[in-house]
Amino acid sequence: MSNTASYEYVSQKPGVVLIKAGTTPLKELNGLLGLPTLDSQIKDIPITADSNPLSAGRFVMRPSVDFEFEYTFLEVKVVVFGKIVIRDEQNVKYVAEAGDILVFTPTTKVIFDGESDGEAVYFAHRLPADVFL
Repeated sequence: MSNTASYEYVSQKPGVVLIKAGTTPLKELNGLLGLPTLDSQIKDIPITADSNPLSAGRFVMRPSVDFEFEYTFLEVKVVVFGKIVIRDEQNVKYVAEAGDILVFTPTTKVIFDGESDGEAVYFAHRLPADVFL
């Protein structure tokens, strides 16, 4: 995770902040996760560092390879385009399509399925992850 003082948080003063699509470049996950054929991107956006830190971001996954992720924090993903396919530890498959909401409660391991082809925005009760900034 991260040091709260080293980020420019969105919630610095009262008002509205509009983050236009495409203005925050996404990070490629293939190199970060050591999966060269993975076609998936992510971007953390620091929202607040208050006692309940909140981050938001965009997540994209195209047809490629599966990868596992463990949620040690609460996260909500809203699929805005296509579909995001995941499996839980019991191998239950969830197919979330545009307009669907995925809620990940701690501590949960999931596998993002390589058949995914979609985009989501997410909100997470955590500080931004340095590698995803």
